[in-house]
Amino acid sequence: MSVNYAAGLSDYDHKGKCGLPEKYDPPDVLAEKVSQLVDIVRESEHLVVHTGAGISTSAGIPDFRGPKGVWTLEQKGETPHFDTTFESACPSPTHMALVELERLGVVKYVISQNVDGLHVRSGFPRDKLSELHGNMFVEQCDKCGKQYVRDTVVPTMALKPTGGQCTQVKSRGRCRGKLHDTILDWEDSLPERDLALADEHSRRADVALVMGSSLQIVPSGNLPMLTKKRGGKLVIINLQPSKHDKHADLRIHGYVDEVMSMVMNQLGVSIPKYTGPSVVLESPARQRVMLKREHTTENILHNGDPQNADAFTNCTQKIKTEEKAKTKTDTSGVKDVCDRVMNSVDRDTEATVSLGSSSSNNVCTSYQSPQKTAEKITSHETHSTKPAGQEIQNSSSQQTDSSVSAKRLKLDSD
Repeated sequence: MSVNYAAGLSDYDHKGKCGLPEKYDPPDVLAEKVSQLVDIVRESEHLVVHTGAGISTSAGIPDFRGPKGVWTLEQKGETPHFDTTFESACPSPTHMALVELERLGVVKYVISQNVDGLHVRSGFPRDKLSELHGNMFVEQCDKCGKQYVRDTVVPTMALKPTGGQCTQVKSRGRCRGKLHDTILDWEDSLPERDLALADEHSRRADVALVMGSSLQIVPSGNLPMLTKKRGGKLVIINLQPSKHDKHADLRIHGYVDEVMSMVMNQLGVSIPKYTGPSVVLESPARQRVMLKREHTTENILHNGDPQNADAFTNCTQKIKTEEKAKTKTDTSGVKDVCDRVMNSVDRDTEATVSLGSSSSNNVCTSYQSPQKTAEKITSHETHSTKPAGQEIQNSSSQQTDSSVSAKRLKLDSD
């Protein structure tokens, strides 16, 4: 898990600001900000999401600079102890929400600093994902570039040989190149193709949505600013301060799972159920779904004041009456539209490779839900799978015309 990952990195004194206080928006403020985010998501044309360790803490994987983060405890002279392993961790509701938003054509690309592999295991398409710091489950051939996604953590870190051999078959026989892990150490160059695509999508984006990151590590932490500098919007969801807070169009202090549950609820879109690890190699062509705002009584807050409760109840009843009257003349309600679109997509076109088995190593640990997380989210099945153990050809072996050079992983000194 992240403790072992951090321990496997070389010594590096400048790990950023750790243990900064967390801030929580009051319920009424959070509801208003979520409402603004829903409008931004609904109106976006090229939404790019930037994810950090904060989206995996509810899965039992600790972050690095939070109050109980690995490096925060290290600076205090304390040794972190956690029971969750990378293999047993389940994707969080945020991971699964991103899977569905990509399937609906809303999220165009995800740029992640995480090495836990949860985006891939959740079923998020690999061709719509840049894992800039590597993936604990991936090996790559040093000769042909083929990548292998494993169901267990690879045995090495820092781009070292794993002891495996490439089995890619070519016209002259097997490649037989040496397999290496994909995990970066300090000062290692970022994967060229992943960085090039991350740069390209950050420049194309009209919205950069940052979740669970303080944006202290460069160059990853500076990519959202490429969107902002080209006239796009920057939204940051994080409990601790982030490096680019002053540039944000919307700053939300809240649990990412709670925020995303509220967002999906207002959009009238269900968060899919996680049914086990699988790899989606390539996303089929998506037609952008035009999402409308869903009126929900769950998001009308009266702050526990009985005097306000009646007023909000009356407002709620008025909304229901208006919606009921509208339904008689207009059958294209938000949920009906979303349901029809979701059912029309042929999920069998998504090539998947099963990572899991019935062994205990792949059984998810109990999900640690943050307080006040919205509960009224329905679930449905996600992806079909092929037999485990199949190999994949990652497009990292393909050529790219991008002029982005391979930058090195380091802490921003600002």
